[in-house]
Amino acid sequence: MSRCYNFCAGPAALPEPVLEIARDDMLEWHGRGLSLMEMSHRSPEVVGVTEHAEQTLRELLGISADYAVLFLQGGASTQFAAVPLNLLGDKAGADYVNTGQWSKKAIAEGKRFGSVNVVASSEGSNFSTIPAQDSWQLDANAAYLHYTPNETIGGVEYFWTPQVEVPLVADMSSTILSRPINVADFGAIYAGAQKNIGPAGLTLVIVRRDLLGRASPHCPAMLDWKVAADNDSMYNTPPTFGIYLADLVFDWLKAQGGLAAMEATNRRKAQKLYSAIDDSAFYANPVELASRSLMNVPFTLADPALDKLFLQESEAAGLLNLKGHRSVGGMRASLYNAVGEDAVDALIAFMRDFEQRKG
Repeated sequence: MSRCYNFCAGPAALPEPVLEIARDDMLEWHGRGLSLMEMSHRSPEVVGVTEHAEQTLRELLGISADYAVLFLQGGASTQFAAVPLNLLGDKAGADYVNTGQWSKKAIAEGKRFGSVNVVASSEGSNFSTIPAQDSWQLDANAAYLHYTPNETIGGVEYFWTPQVEVPLVADMSSTILSRPINVADFGAIYAGAQKNIGPAGLTLVIVRRDLLGRASPHCPAMLDWKVAADNDSMYNTPPTFGIYLADLVFDWLKAQGGLAAMEATNRRKAQKLYSAIDDSAFYANPVELASRSLMNVPFTLADPALDKLFLQESEAAGLLNLKGHRSVGGMRASLYNAVGEDAVDALIAFMRDFEQRKG
């Protein structure tokens, strides 16, 4: 059976060349007589893969030596707690921007450890906009400002970086590696791997070194970024298979021309799909033009009664995982790096055909 087109929001599509290498390495890695996944995490082989992954990631994102790169477990949701535990210090609370469901989850977790000042929210627009920074109500005593650059569920994305006096913290799970960023603008960046990095089970944290060592005395060792940094991400057994696959993805990204080249491709993909939606009276996207995500494109059908049939027929056509998040309904196409332009073209062709038959 040939592979289908996968538009899943996560765990998401992985590049086929990466999967082919992993397939060939699965039983026996580089003449060692066993799989890399069966080796000690402290073996020269696994340590070498981890070091190479970090170095390639630093090249892709331009990460300076002022930042530690951590390969952790627990997903971005664990970092919702790790952020305040590591950064509140002697401050009473922090600033958060609310632009969707993942922002709300981070805010709820932050409230467990300190006060949360929601500087702005787009909930009134059903999370279809990004609040302009000149409307934000910042707290001069905040320990940090947290935001979510891309909301996978609502399909809104910041195309600008907030300018604040405190450390800027970003949940980049669904936007990291899709385009260049200036890491130096941030105090800490964290991301679940299962969008553009690799498989579920690996979590990436990039944190400015001067912010290490501020953890609450109640912070568990497994959530303390300094403990992870001091132990080269090996305080316990790390997700070695996830790191190995991420390393292959980083190499693949370099081979594509790096993040500037990926951004150009991602913009073409998104523009094609948004144009197809906007040119139709049958499909609609609710997000304001300036905030439309390059990674996650939600859309609705003119007649919601056709949703089930659309999903049945699209799956039969080899277009998988187009069902929108349960909290918003409709459809959603996630266009992460490994989703090729051919996948977008196939989706648009199907959408036009479905509209002609059912519209």
